[in-house]
Amino acid sequence: MTTTYDPGHPRYLDEGDLRHELERVYDLCHGCRLCFNLCPSFPTLFDAVDARDGDVAGMTPAEQDAVVDECYQCKLCYLKCPYVPPHEWELDFPRLMMRAHAVRHAAGVPVRERLTDQFLGRTDLLGTVSSAAAPVVNALTGRPGSRTRRLMEQTVGLASGRRLPPYARQRFTTWFRRRPTAPATGRQGQVSVFPTCFVEYMEPGIGKDLVKVYERNGVACSVPEGTRCCGAPWLHQGNVREFTRAARRNVAVLADEVRAGRQVVVAQPTCAYVVRQDYPRYLAHTGQAADADLVAAHTADPAEYLVALHRAEGTSLDTDFPGRERGAVPDQVTYHVACHLQAQQIGLKSRDLLKVAGVKATLVQRCSGIDGTWGYRREHYELARKVARPLQREVEAAGHEVVCGDCHLANGAIEQETGLRPVHPIQLMARAYGIPEEPAR
Repeated sequence: MTTTYDPGHPRYLDEGDLRHELERVYDLCHGCRLCFNLCPSFPTLFDAVDARDGDVAGMTPAEQDAVVDECYQCKLCYLKCPYVPPHEWELDFPRLMMRAHAVRHAAGVPVRERLTDQFLGRTDLLGTVSSAAAPVVNALTGRPGSRTRRLMEQTVGLASGRRLPPYARQRFTTWFRRRPTAPATGRQGQVSVFPTCFVEYMEPGIGKDLVKVYERNGVACSVPEGTRCCGAPWLHQGNVREFTRAARRNVAVLADEVRAGRQVVVAQPTCAYVVRQDYPRYLAHTGQAADADLVAAHTADPAEYLVALHRAEGTSLDTDFPGRERGAVPDQVTYHVACHLQAQQIGLKSRDLLKVAGVKATLVQRCSGIDGTWGYRREHYELARKVARPLQREVEAAGHEVVCGDCHLANGAIEQETGLRPVHPIQLMARAYGIPEEPAR
């Protein structure tokens, strides 16, 4: 048996070896049960073992795989599990689940599942086409349960009931190239805004406000040329080859940005987690290992960067908020703490940033059940909505008119479950500064 979460290990894709490691980890989890309420995987695991009077070794491969299928990679195990590396037991449940998906993918998956994987994985191709025809695409796919959506469910496996984020007609990078305003001098710093597919194709408004808020605070912004989707959809489906390809392409570009003196700022928590944690791991045995470590060490969340600027000696945030005085932002908001932001263990920087603007945030720390692409798949849709119910209850119980959250994926689930459309915290900061929202093109 090999206890390895290293994708470069020679036995990483050995199914027999994986089965033994699943048995070892399942036994430890069954004996601890601290994660019983984190996700569906653990109740499924505990029920299967309890039905066998505690005999973990008696679990069938199908029972083992059921646990794997219900893990949606929220990463919250890292916050709760007492046995994660460097503990001597080396229990890394999320990466074990990723290894299981990689083994399954390498062995070959059914045609229908491959279609779903390709549809969800090729975000840049889909985004490029959909942005160019945004009004038509949004009209055809924007209504859950429509004939078009039912057809998509039957063909590419996308849940017909899931609310899909609409595509923007103008991409973020297009706006950035064409914007008429003069860039900031960079007296307080320089950043490279890695938009990823969410800001690039779906929510360019987040990127626009990020740039304007940063420039108001004397931080010069650039956008790297040649980056694409971070590759998270490939990683979560076990396609190590395609994920590594995405990582190599992005690291090559972002490392040059860092060497030019810029910090990399990523406006989506899932993507930031991938850049910080997964790129170094999956490129560790390549010629880009040093570059991956360099990029990871110089990557920040938007609020994390601004809060550091505010607290550091010699730099500060602009604390004049005319929009706040005019009532453009409320006194209190509900703030959803995204799972992949918690997993980065950087603290609640968006809450801290809003506090600077005089906005009190009521925290909701519940999973949305999306986590990458898991909650978009037909087979997971109903379970994903069940996972999101506590989130719905807490958002509604908070009772605030404005909900904000850093994760575009989670924000879509919040809108579906509550009818409230969340905004990104950086957008609230822009309104507090009196920066008007640009009309969508």
